[in-house]
Amino acid sequence: MPLWWYLPAVGLAVLLGAEIHMGYPGVRSWIGYAITIPLCIGALVWLGHVRVRVTGDKADGELRAGAARLPLRFVGHVDVVPREGKQEALGPELDPTAFLMHRAWIGPVVRIEVTDPGSDTPYWIVSTRDPDALVKALR
Repeated sequence: MPLWWYLPAVGLAVLLGAEIHMGYPGVRSWIGYAITIPLCIGALVWLGHVRVRVTGDKADGELRAGAARLPLRFVGHVDVVPREGKQEALGPELDPTAFLMHRAWIGPVVRIEVTDPGSDTPYWIVSTRDPDALVKALR
């Protein structure tokens, strides 16, 4: 995540620390800053951390994107959408029933066709830092 994304969390933490600072004199007044700043930054890091991985082989493996799972036997055509085409893929071209795991600070996304006849989801769009490795693992 870019460093400037942490500024709102630090700003919120400083405001909360200032509330505690006003209520206690001396050294105890800095406890609010010492607790809230690491907590807010840690919460932002934890909320922005989503793991994308492929486990197993084509017969019994699965693609995991956060809590969502897709068996590899239902993976169809896979293509990489570069940063320049991401706005189109997530805007006018997006099917409202598609599964979307998008993180704005990551450039490329991978579009994965779902071939499961019982699924209402036509495809997945997953943002990843290494799209070529994900495509290679899915093939």
